[in-house]
Amino acid sequence: MSAGFKAVSRCSLAAVALLATAACAPSGVSYSKGVQPILSKNCSECHAPGKEGFIASGLDTTNYPSLMKGGKFGPLVKPGDALSSSLNMLVEGRAHASIRMPHGREKLPDADIEILKVWVNEGAKNN
Repeated sequence: MSAGFKAVSRCSLAAVALLATAACAPSGVSYSKGVQPILSKNCSECHAPGKEGFIASGLDTTNYPSLMKGGKFGPLVKPGDALSSSLNMLVEGRAHASIRMPHGREKLPDADIEILKVWVNEGAKNN
């Protein structure tokens, strides 16, 4: 087998692997159908007006405008950039362990974390 053929074969294999990975990742994540249910189940019991998490952080996760407003420490979501969005850092455990969310509970399932990441990377739209 020639070196050129091997290089093309490796490139083709890499392209197929990339396409397979992309096909399995969620896309077109809806705030109302994908994100809000995750927030309602895991965040809003503390991060709602009058609740402990809201008092500490000023963050209300009960609706889109409040989520996008952020809290006392600034915006929680940076549309288009899950890597530097506080929401993603907190639920993925990339922030200090003492502030991992949901606080004092089990880490979110990987599928939920991925939905949040894709939603932010897709622009964090109110859809």
